[in-house]
Amino acid sequence: MQLDPKQFRTPEQWRAQLTPQEYHVLRESGTERPFTGEYTDTKTTGNYHCRGCGAKLFASDAKFDSHCGWPSFFAPETDSVRYIKDRSMWQVRTEVRCATCDSHLGHVFTGEGYDTPTDKRYCINSICLVLEPETSP
Repeated sequence: MQLDPKQFRTPEQWRAQLTPQEYHVLRESGTERPFTGEYTDTKTTGNYHCRGCGAKLFASDAKFDSHCGWPSFFAPETDSVRYIKDRSMWQVRTEVRCATCDSHLGHVFTGEGYDTPTDKRYCINSICLVLEPETSP
């Protein structure tokens, strides 16, 4: 999967666009504190987009309650994310990044026993997302 070259920005351009906390999470692979994010318990119907570039990442019908402290999804939109092996924190995890702008989003975990169609939990930082609510016709 190739990143969109139109989405390339310098660190200075990213800092001008994002708050310091957003920059830390999206560009430096930080993590927001659990149970503090805007979308952790949101039930609003709509689509979740990347705060960095606006790419559609997740639909609300793929969101589920995992009670882990961050928004959880069982599947992303097709080709919207890319994966990186993460060996930080003395373990091997799979990091999830936006396929369009390469912003850090969170991690994906499998085999945890959640009753979802994919048996995956995309544990995503709220600060990386912007919810576009579904509008009624």
